[in-house]
Amino acid sequence: MSTATEQSGTDTAEPGVITTRAAVARAPHQGWELTDLRLEPPRAHEVRVRFHAAGLCHSDDHITAGDAGVRFPIVGGHEGAGVVESVGPDVRRVAPGDRIVCSYIPACGACRPCSTGYQNMCVKGLNAGTGMFLDGSFRFHEGTGSDRVDLGGFCTVGSFSQYAVVSEWACIPLPDDVPFEIGALVGCGVPTGWGSAVYAAGVRPGDTVVIYGAGGVGSNTVQGARYAGARHVVVVDPVAFKRESAERFGATHTFAAAEEAHEFVRGATWGQLADHAICTPGVLTPEVVDAAVAVIGKGGKVTVTAVGRKGENTVNVHAGNMISYQRQIRGALFGACNPLYDVPRLLGLYRDGDLLLDELITRRYRLDEIDQGYRDMNDGKNIRGVLVHDGV
Repeated sequence: MSTATEQSGTDTAEPGVITTRAAVARAPHQGWELTDLRLEPPRAHEVRVRFHAAGLCHSDDHITAGDAGVRFPIVGGHEGAGVVESVGPDVRRVAPGDRIVCSYIPACGACRPCSTGYQNMCVKGLNAGTGMFLDGSFRFHEGTGSDRVDLGGFCTVGSFSQYAVVSEWACIPLPDDVPFEIGALVGCGVPTGWGSAVYAAGVRPGDTVVIYGAGGVGSNTVQGARYAGARHVVVVDPVAFKRESAERFGATHTFAAAEEAHEFVRGATWGQLADHAICTPGVLTPEVVDAAVAVIGKGGKVTVTAVGRKGENTVNVHAGNMISYQRQIRGALFGACNPLYDVPRLLGLYRDGDLLLDELITRRYRLDEIDQGYRDMNDGKNIRGVLVHDGV
């Protein structure tokens, strides 16, 4: 990892433009590079945020692994929490000095998806892979003149930078008594996992649920299934540390292999099999999907939340296996949550002690330790790592 100058947030010769230190992905398989970028001031319906914390989500690792369809170079980070420093024209949702969570999917509240209860599919989130704003421009820049390179922030957030400009529609208030590290996690991983069980799968009291993968998203899927009243919350993960952590979050049974889980479910349900299988591994594979389809019984549902390798079709199921038991397979984006409603709701559960979020954070990292953070994640050492920006 290369490191640029240590100074961030200083004025440049361009009015309103500041310098920010950021982790940038230049191309697949090259890791993250620390560099200084110029950041333009916010325009209409945009705000400038000083990030205090960012979650090290697996989705950002898909960028450097070459499994995400993004525009390079790109500023990483889509889970972030911080303080609004300035606002552009026509901003109504937040004001300077507000503590906020950045939802990685904006919610304008007015488009067709938002107005029909599907804020997780807001049309203003269409540039997630490029970080380009709706007017076709970018706020991060490197170089000047003919050598200028425009950069977007992943999901138009870019929380691996100390400062970023984001849409006001991505801003959700963060209560004063909730730490920034917790706020960062509820911008993606927590609602994605919790909602995958509660909303997308629709777990009900007494159900049997099998969850494949117990990392940052899977651990919250466990909590969602438990909160919804599942009788059996079965976790499959090859990493012993993650299986042990899953029990703390509410798993009733854990297994290293899908075959072991299948045998348990068959016996525990008297052969009726599971009501739900939810796929939340770091990287989805055809083997995980096949195991999930096989473990659900009549009328059962497979919910797919994880991302697979680029160019690989992971869902290949014989139609007879679907028809004979009337099985279902569905995808889940943001856990089918509505950011403006569910982020405050989840923070309320956290404050009441009904949702464990402090326990998700295995380790905190500085910006210059970001590559180590992702190595730890891929080595199975973290449930969730959190990046804490210098000076906070």
